[in-house]
Amino acid sequence: MVTRLKKSLIALLLTALAGTFPAHADEIQDNLPDMGTTAGSTLSIGEEMQMGDYFVRQLRGGAPIINDPLLDQYINHLGGTLVAHANSVRTPFHFFLLRSDELNAFAFFGGNVVLHSALFNYTDNESELASVMAHELSHVTQRHLARAMEEKRRSAPLTWVGALGSILLTMANPQLGMAALSGTIAGSAQGNISFTQANEQEADRIGLQVLQRSGFDPQAMPNFLQKLADQNRYSTAPPGMLQTHPLPLSRLADTRNRANQMKHIVIDSSQDFYLAKARILGMFGSSDNLLRNDVLDAWKKGNVRRQLAAQYGQAILFYQAKKYDDAKRTLQPLLSRQPSNIWLVDLMTDVDLALQQAPQAISRLEALVRGNERDANPVLLLNLANAYVEGHRYSDAVRILNRYTFSHPDDTNGWDLLAQACAGQGLGDQELAARAERLALTGQLDQAVRALTEASSRVKLGSLQQARYDARIDQLRQLQLRFAQYDKGARR
Repeated sequence: MVTRLKKSLIALLLTALAGTFPAHADEIQDNLPDMGTTAGSTLSIGEEMQMGDYFVRQLRGGAPIINDPLLDQYINHLGGTLVAHANSVRTPFHFFLLRSDELNAFAFFGGNVVLHSALFNYTDNESELASVMAHELSHVTQRHLARAMEEKRRSAPLTWVGALGSILLTMANPQLGMAALSGTIAGSAQGNISFTQANEQEADRIGLQVLQRSGFDPQAMPNFLQKLADQNRYSTAPPGMLQTHPLPLSRLADTRNRANQMKHIVIDSSQDFYLAKARILGMFGSSDNLLRNDVLDAWKKGNVRRQLAAQYGQAILFYQAKKYDDAKRTLQPLLSRQPSNIWLVDLMTDVDLALQQAPQAISRLEALVRGNERDANPVLLLNLANAYVEGHRYSDAVRILNRYTFSHPDDTNGWDLLAQACAGQGLGDQELAARAERLALTGQLDQAVRALTEASSRVKLGSLQQARYDARIDQLRQLQLRFAQYDKGARR
């Protein structure tokens, strides 16, 4: 199921998020200092989670997030594997994809990690992608950003909230960030850069351990860093990743030496990696980060996994070109061999719906979830709900989506579809309530409260439904109060 989002300008705090914030070190073999504990005197884990919640809502509302259920499931599964082998994990983690040609990745409060889509063009295998993710999650577990905030709060307690956006912006764009920071709070620009360099090296060391324990090739990290160094050497402007992730020669040498002391693991990337790469470059690529014919030709000559990715990629290109019949002919034999392959099923569903063949899509999806709807793959459920909406079977869609949004309340896809399904069924108050949840997830709390207030006015006075809407309004107003300090800081 493809969900398309409009591109919009990233607000200051979102741009600020594009910094990278290093992470972790409890039971590490290198006897690194536990730098992540001192922040506890100023910022609790609960405060970090609250800040993360605030910023992720801004991210959803202002950034070109790739809101694709399949890709979201893939990167969160891969990230979850890494998190399971990390130490000092104090928060849940969530991984996002940002549509950007700039080679970069960043992390921020509350276990949130953002990967730029260009990474899929520059990583040749899953171990390289995992190395970037391991580095970022290590930033989080080590609480480097919390320690940066601790320093600002200690040196200027009345302006630390106002400095928050500037600190993040500094890590995202050193030149812009330093100017913003100097206007907000006195401090040494060079000191901030040096602090970042030290933490980058620490995150490399810890990330290597996570990478190895997770079953990936440790050599992938220095290999990827070498790519960055080579790109910087032959480019007039350094990659964005090197602006937010300083890469002195000592850092690359240290990472290479440490990787050489670990067991070299020769593994092939998973099938999902190749399919994800084909999907992101074929559906969400732009500029130089496109699914090119030379990539498909190379995959066709490779092993079975690469060959399937080549055929899947070709079907995507047909679909993007609106050659739906060609896409269907390409997919059909693949689906015959792998009828439950979620990547193939998802794309075939989109093709069927584009051909106005919703009953075919519904029949296929119902067969896959029949008797197991509660435990079915979430992507299948979203596809089925989407097919129900397109096939005007709104009550069936509402039934599935009410359960889905209860289990996945942070997924905007579910709320968008539920709003459409309720509108189709004429459930005006429930449509407004679903839209309110979507607005809240994108940081538009005032609009969410207004939508719920309207929903409450449409139902019977004193009814259970009205009580539910009013209770939710109270929850959102409490959230507004908690977020007020960050809104104030963003306006400084």
